[in-house]
Amino acid sequence: MLRVIDTETCGLQGGIVEIASVDVIDGQIVNPMSDLVRPDRPISRQAMAVHRISEAMVANKPPIEALISRYHGSPYYVAHNASFDRRMLPEMHGEWICTMKLARQLWPGLTYGNQALRQHLQLDVTPPADLHAHRALYDCYVTAALLIRIMATSGWDATQLAARMQQPTSAEVMPFGKYRGRPIADVAKRDPGYLRWMLDSIPDLKPALRNALQKQVSQADD
Repeated sequence: MLRVIDTETCGLQGGIVEIASVDVIDGQIVNPMSDLVRPDRPISRQAMAVHRISEAMVANKPPIEALISRYHGSPYYVAHNASFDRRMLPEMHGEWICTMKLARQLWPGLTYGNQALRQHLQLDVTPPADLHAHRALYDCYVTAALLIRIMATSGWDATQLAARMQQPTSAEVMPFGKYRGRPIADVAKRDPGYLRWMLDSIPDLKPALRNALQKQVSQADD
């Protein structure tokens, strides 16, 4: 079993206002759970504009400490951008798997937001009709469908998915060009001049990619 989990918060610094999960068992999405949560701080206007959860909606809800045990019990927790949800839920004991990182490994050069991947990969998923993107349970359904596609495409089981968390991210593989999908370190050994050309000729490289290219070129020059 893999438990897909998602949180909505008061802002980037935390304060959970909603938690949800679904389980993926034998390629099926089952056992949906969802709770609104009374946070430990005010909800920022920026966060409220994204998830549309208001102070009034959570004023009389239990705190996360009273709810979290419902979500325990899985050896694997899956989230999109798992580093964020793992930081929000330090009490979740199990291996964490990030669908964003896995998608970057399988499909370099895409846009990796949940909804962008849903559209690009034409994922077959029907989230709850009364919710919308950036509500926790809705996002769980999309992440679960993405996980199922990742497993079908790669052939990786849960153990292998967890092991892939140690593999290169998009900042370490070529996202486009003639070496698309190849580790930047390998390209640096084979064709360092190509990396220098990219640095000199493409001004709008993403900072993470530019830093990775500069690092490899520097090492090649040593």
